[in-house]
Amino acid sequence: MRSNNAALDTLETTTFAVRGVKVYYGDFMALQEVNVEIPERQIIAFIGPSGCGKSTLLRCFNRMNDLIPGARVEGKINYQGKNIYDPKINPVKVRRQIGMVFQRPNPFPKSIYENIAFGPRANGYKGNMDELVEQSLRRAALWDEVKDKLKAKGTDLSGGQQQRLCIARAIAMKPDVILMDEPASALDPISTKQVEDLCLELKEQYTIIIVTHNMQQASRISDLTAFFNTETDSSGKRRGRLVEFSPTVQIFNSPKTEEAQEYISGRFG
Repeated sequence: MRSNNAALDTLETTTFAVRGVKVYYGDFMALQEVNVEIPERQIIAFIGPSGCGKSTLLRCFNRMNDLIPGARVEGKINYQGKNIYDPKINPVKVRRQIGMVFQRPNPFPKSIYENIAFGPRANGYKGNMDELVEQSLRRAALWDEVKDKLKAKGTDLSGGQQQRLCIARAIAMKPDVILMDEPASALDPISTKQVEDLCLELKEQYTIIIVTHNMQQASRISDLTAFFNTETDSSGKRRGRLVEFSPTVQIFNSPKTEEAQEYISGRFG
């Protein structure tokens, strides 16, 4: 089976191997067949116009599409050698290993401490919770800002702090992968830079896949970029597809496809 990223086939360590993945909402194919490999401990950016399947594919990696009525995923996504869409695989366990940070910060209406501790406690964590909370907040570059107010509500923090709290909450579950769906779209420039700097630090330990409409952001922080676009099917509906997956430097300077060139140069999107 031919990969969308043939140039990356020499990579030795793969986090996800996507094989023939299609996503349907009811009878409508929202994302046509995707074949791609996601390498370990790099930042991968998904770019493209609205409705092109970026977030749809992102949600496939931790089976969040399972929660959407009428959604159906065909094909295989191998993670650590196992197809996460095998009927024997528990999607809840998948989500413990593959964390998710959403477009808008969504801290629990609990204390900062409990935002971090809630998930591990619910999953039977037996270690030192104080140490886990501090470690997670430090990794999210938030500890120094909140260490003296851990009992304050997470919802009382600024937008940028809330998003970093959500990243810390994901880290506390000790995942291998962090998925981010436009994590800075609702943030001011200073908070956006903090999130970007954090991503660059976290890739030392995690594979990060980020959906972004901000091409400058993709060019600043990602190692690899996947460009998605839409096409019209026989019924007149627009569905998404993966057009190109290349090293970020290449896709922004000399993309292999005319579609990517036109999008990056601002001719559409």
